[in-house]
Amino acid sequence: MPRPSHRETLLSKGMRVVHEHGFNGASVRDIVQAAEVPHGSFTNHFASKEAFGLEVIDLYFADACHDLRETLCNDELAPMFRLRKYIDTSIRHISRNDSRNGCLFGNFAAEAGDSGEAIRLRIVQIFAEIEKCVAYCLAAAVDIRELRADTNCQELAAFIVSSLQGAYLMAKLRRDPTPVVKFKETLFSTILR
Repeated sequence: MPRPSHRETLLSKGMRVVHEHGFNGASVRDIVQAAEVPHGSFTNHFASKEAFGLEVIDLYFADACHDLRETLCNDELAPMFRLRKYIDTSIRHISRNDSRNGCLFGNFAAEAGDSGEAIRLRIVQIFAEIEKCVAYCLAAAVDIRELRADTNCQELAAFIVSSLQGAYLMAKLRRDPTPVVKFKETLFSTILR
């Protein structure tokens, strides 16, 4: 009789551990304890902690892609409404756990120098995908004149993603989503005006 697979449990429980403690702060022991599985289960499913980290990133990104489709890439909604909805969704996510965990992508980015090249490159790819979705939304706003025709959508998208990550980091530090809320207010009242 084949042994049961603990792969999904390790990923889901392990993602929580990594989100709470950081990738470098989460040991394999912490992950298997949270999953309530034998230590050998980890090595049966993942070639290394880095391989596990990459899968955690992709699992988190799958959820993020759902949010991107529902907001920034949702052509049924007005572009500036999409952007507001995306940031509001981010505020809801960041507000969990008293804003203690921040954004998993940002957390990995902060540890990128210590986490391995494959993880660093995957995070770079993900931020590029998010920027692409923001730029798509901004271009739609230009098309219907919600933004000026001379708006550089690529540069503005990069600014928004970077600033939002900084706001997530401050929210995590303060354990309060206010920095993200203030970023949204400033973005719409001043920058996108």
